[in-house]
Amino acid sequence: MDIRKLDAFCRIVELKSFTKAAQAMQLSQPTVSDHIRHLEEELGQKLVDRRGRVAEPTPVGRLLYNYASKILRLQQETLQALVQYSGQFVGNLLIGASTIPGTFILPSIISRFRQQYPDIKTIVRISGSRTVAQKVLDGEYDLGLVGAMWNERGLEWHPLFADTLVLVTYPGGFAHNGQAIPVSDILAEPFVFREQGSGTRKSIAQILESKGYRESDLHEAAQFGSNEAVKEAVKAGVGISMLSRRSIAGELKWGALIAIPLDDVSGERPFYLVTRKNKALAPIATAFAEHLRKEADQGDASLR
Repeated sequence: MDIRKLDAFCRIVELKSFTKAAQAMQLSQPTVSDHIRHLEEELGQKLVDRRGRVAEPTPVGRLLYNYASKILRLQQETLQALVQYSGQFVGNLLIGASTIPGTFILPSIISRFRQQYPDIKTIVRISGSRTVAQKVLDGEYDLGLVGAMWNERGLEWHPLFADTLVLVTYPGGFAHNGQAIPVSDILAEPFVFREQGSGTRKSIAQILESKGYRESDLHEAAQFGSNEAVKEAVKAGVGISMLSRRSIAGELKWGALIAIPLDDVSGERPFYLVTRKNKALAPIATAFAEHLRKEADQGDASLR
């Protein structure tokens, strides 16, 4: 069995689509379809059922997937062992990250990583958590670091770092006496949101749900596509919001923003390393993932 055909088959099973599998492998859809047709002819078994736009493995296809994913993982592990033996870590590492880890965690970690592997070029793409996760699943990114987790077949989530969301306002804005306030006190206040799909927004929704409220119970005054834009909107008096303490450390220190404690709300949230399930990382991605875990173990933001 050709390893390329097995790879195409596994991509189809994981992505449930011939089109998405072709895009992930940077092949034409007819080529991917030919791979599956030849594999089915070679084995004398139907492996994939097309149900409209959704592709599902047949019972024998599910059996093959279990073994094929192991074969592909073993192939990557073999290449990794050979590269590690030679000590030649060279190439590009493409990482997807949501705003906070991409802006406030990864830069210093990458700097220390380059001290050990100076010939690896690290490229970080910053976008929403769901976008990052999807691109990891599609094989476009080697790995991801995001601030939210959900059920997604084909992905694994590993908590590494932590952050704290804090309620913030501008000086002279939301009136309070410095004491912790109940969540109910902020429902009528104009609130500045991140976009749908961001880890920050998902965490805010989880905090509200823990207190018996929904995201829609907040009075949405504006929505922005980045943490920096939300921060500037709060400083400009558009409304209050909840932001990463990492991202507003300077503003809190100099008094440009004020943090308001919420009653019985810690605001802590994890950041997750996201990788493809049943798919061994490339050697340089493995080296970086191990570096991330060491940094998490040694840092005060570690969850481990």
